[in-house]
Amino acid sequence: MSRVCQLTGKSVMVGNNVSHSNRKTKRKFYPNLLTKKFYVPEDDMYVTLKISASALRTINKKGISACMKEAREKGYLK
Repeated sequence: MSRVCQLTGKSVMVGNNVSHSNRKTKRKFYPNLLTKKFYVPEDDMYVTLKISASALRTINKKGISACMKEAREKGYLK
């Protein structure tokens, strides 16, 4: 599975390592992903999602159902 958040769509970003002498080499910035299981009361089932830490905070604020609905509308979740 790729390193992409299933709710927000966050993925790997590209940047530079900058040395003390100011040489630049390519590097990757990976999102802070967690594999977490959620209970969805509307469907009466558990769902396992690979989400970022910021998406987990959003779920705590809005609820899993609202977040999954938004992700489906944006095309991140099937």
